[in-house]
Amino acid sequence: MIDTNNLPGLIGAHVIDSDGDKIGTAAQIYVDTTTGEPNWATVRTGLFGTSETFVPLQNASVESDEIHVAFEKQFVKDAPRIDADGDLSPEDERILYDYYGMGYDEGFVGTMDGDVGRAADFDDSRRGSADARRGAADSGYDTSGPSTDDAMTRSEERLNVSKENVQAGRARLRKFVVTENQNVTVPVSREEVRIEREPITDANRGNATSGPDISEEEHEMTLNEERVVVDKDTVPVERVRLDKDTVTEQRNVNADVRKEEIELEDDRTRAASDRADSDRRESDRLNSDRATSNQADSGRRRDRRDSDRP
Repeated sequence: MIDTNNLPGLIGAHVIDSDGDKIGTAAQIYVDTTTGEPNWATVRTGLFGTSETFVPLQNASVESDEIHVAFEKQFVKDAPRIDADGDLSPEDERILYDYYGMGYDEGFVGTMDGDVGRAADFDDSRRGSADARRGAADSGYDTSGPSTDDAMTRSEERLNVSKENVQAGRARLRKFVVTENQNVTVPVSREEVRIEREPITDANRGNATSGPDISEEEHEMTLNEERVVVDKDTVPVERVRLDKDTVTEQRNVNADVRKEEIELEDDRTRAASDRADSDRRESDRLNSDRATSNQADSGRRRDRRDSDRP
């Protein structure tokens, strides 16, 4: 009988078959929604624990960290594959009850057919049909559905990436006026007065003696210069328009895809898995003993320090 008060503690426990062989590790516990009694457990099997199979917990018992069920290892591993991702549907539960030779009444917890004390020898005719099915397909058969082929199908998800054209934004041209200061150097010229003196010669003597001998006189000359005149005019300098170019770049797309893996399991791989589990349990036990010993030594040292104090 399984104690319903410690169901979470069964997760990760070893599941042992009716012959004392390890089937796998308990992954999930399914309970009756009305009574709260545990009905099913899912068992991780295979070399890497990638397969998950349902096994009934009627007449199962818990010893230490092991769950002992009333069915043989191979028969449990050949059970129909049901997705362990939520509540069991009535159809899924009916399939499991039928496979394990147990009576099923929708809305009620199923019970074993025949003598409960002989649960390990349940429904010999159904066990015989399973053995016959294995014998008829020695080269392998698909345990997740009807035996219609001598091979199993491996499927996987493929990542399909496509493209669509969407509007990413809008671009526009806008013209505005800015004022800037320009410094231009312009050459300008001006007239300046210069006094020229020339000696009296026969050529200019007449002009020099034409007036009074002594007199006052003024001469005037007009001087000119260039001045800078600033003017502005508007001229077109260029034309600007919008156009588009297509640029291609590389982008990485990441997504998770699922795929099925097929592994070979034989007596040697099962023995290796069992040895690894045994070594792991032994290592855990040694580590626990070592931690307990260290704590005891620490306590003794602390007691000695206390006794040495005056």
